[in-house]
Amino acid sequence: MNKVINTDKAPKAIGPYSQAILAGNTLYISGQIPINPETGKIVDGGITEQTEQVMKNIKAILDEAGYTFADVVKSTCLLSTMDNFGAMNEVYGRYYPQNSPARAAYAVQKLPMGVLVEIETIAVK
Repeated sequence: MNKVINTDKAPKAIGPYSQAILAGNTLYISGQIPINPETGKIVDGGITEQTEQVMKNIKAILDEAGYTFADVVKSTCLLSTMDNFGAMNEVYGRYYPQNSPARAAYAVQKLPMGVLVEIETIAVK
């Protein structure tokens, strides 16, 4: 049976989806964008600040489900331009100092609300 994971420490879903679904021992976290859950607004700044907020949002959902970044096995990073890859990668790497998960990174034509980055995450215990 699947369990919906929801926390007020991460942004509310802006469409018909859940923040995360726990299926067995696998946690599927929906793509997170850089919305500050306290204000409901996109954080000020560029790719560094936006990636930091995305990672905070992912952490809040992992925490709610009883998981950590050490449990993450796969991430998909969507960028508004590959020109932001280096700066995103620097912030992202701080959350995975060792045993980094598998990952894909793509530049896409447009992201929700005009943000610069969106990251979805899969974790397994």
